[in-house]
Amino acid sequence: MKSTLSPILFSLCLLAGSAVPVVSAPPAKDRHVILISLDGFPAWLWKDESLLLPNLRKLAAAGVSAKALTVSNPSITWINHTTLVTGVNPRKHGVLFNGLLVRQGDEKPPKIEQWADKTRLVFAPTIYDIAHEAGLTTAESDWVAVTRAKTIDWSFAEIPNPEGVVEKEMFASGLAKPEDIAWMQMGPARKSVTFLDNMWTRAAIHMFKAHKPNLLLFHTLNTDATHHAYGPGSMASFTALEYADRLVGDLVKAVDESGLRDKTTFIIATDHGFKKVTKLILPNVALRKAELAKGVGPIVHTCDAYAMTQGGMSFVYVNNPARRAELLPKLKELFAQTEGIDRVIDGNDGPTLGMPTPAENQGMGDLVLYAKTGYAFKNDAGGDAVITPAVNYGGTHGYLNSDPELDGIFIASGRGIKPGGTLERVANLDVAPTIARLMGIALPNAEGRVLEEILAK
Repeated sequence: MKSTLSPILFSLCLLAGSAVPVVSAPPAKDRHVILISLDGFPAWLWKDESLLLPNLRKLAAAGVSAKALTVSNPSITWINHTTLVTGVNPRKHGVLFNGLLVRQGDEKPPKIEQWADKTRLVFAPTIYDIAHEAGLTTAESDWVAVTRAKTIDWSFAEIPNPEGVVEKEMFASGLAKPEDIAWMQMGPARKSVTFLDNMWTRAAIHMFKAHKPNLLLFHTLNTDATHHAYGPGSMASFTALEYADRLVGDLVKAVDESGLRDKTTFIIATDHGFKKVTKLILPNVALRKAELAKGVGPIVHTCDAYAMTQGGMSFVYVNNPARRAELLPKLKELFAQTEGIDRVIDGNDGPTLGMPTPAENQGMGDLVLYAKTGYAFKNDAGGDAVITPAVNYGGTHGYLNSDPELDGIFIASGRGIKPGGTLERVANLDVAPTIARLMGIALPNAEGRVLEEILAK
């Protein structure tokens, strides 16, 4: 995967850490920061006072909250979780999908390798890399783009490993059973996302109590799954958000019981907001009808061009380099005339959106499509309809980060945070540099800033 920073160069940068000081002061080994991401929590729902969130509102009242958190483009889960821990946009950190896009060549469509190693995905230093190099300890529960990350000391992954250290500790203490871990594997036997969130919360609590990491990354998923299925702002949406609040309360209670509350800072954020959807755009059907893609049923097998969709946006790839100059203008015209498409952007203009160019990163599309409000994209290539009703699909994300419905939540509370403040807007780019300051370390080359105005003097 090409990037502005190659994996080899990134590794050399980390190895050079002993020669280049990245710590502004002795690291604070008696301090703890917990970064919580509640997936798909839009700011516009946080503002609804009828939403019962006693634990989150208590943390906000005791600390600082923002009316809006600006997210990164594409406004997708793995991309924005990586921005939260690097302080740089996708052009620099390299993550453009919930996984690694792999070009298969030979006119085959690209595919997503979801569980690629972190070193193949993330090409910028993360806050957990820098903390680990400074001698601090790190842990994660259901964080993303961290597969086999060597700078995370304790891990309980989205798909846990029954042979893992944390999993075995939880078996021994009665916090989990082997069948619980089996139920968390991908496949038809996988349990509901509420069950998964509960297990990830148990693991986060166990790791904090047992190991007292200086940095704990914790991600819940049920809010996102519910908003996709039923739409944001629905009855199910409110129930999911209130359940997430209960899980946050469980983790806060565990910190209290550990005796480390006065040394712990909570940062609560999200990866993106959400929009409601009523219609779906199938760009690969449009490509098939234009005789640029062939397949059986909904699956494309060979193609000169292919669309890889991500909710409110889609990348379009010219899969036949020999026809690139011929096809790009035709593709622009085709999609500019397609119902529901709001903008068609040349991939070379990616940096204007915080994304790379196709020359910088092979995952970047030759074109970027954005859907209008009420529309979303879907990968399927079957049938003749380019536009279909959104059946069993109530909401999504991926739209431009300038859309206010994509704004997320931000709360900071606890050690080192001023009480009782409200900010108009922060950026997710600001989260990692601020955490670094709280931990007594420095994050090099961050594009975000330290939120000095929320820090206690």
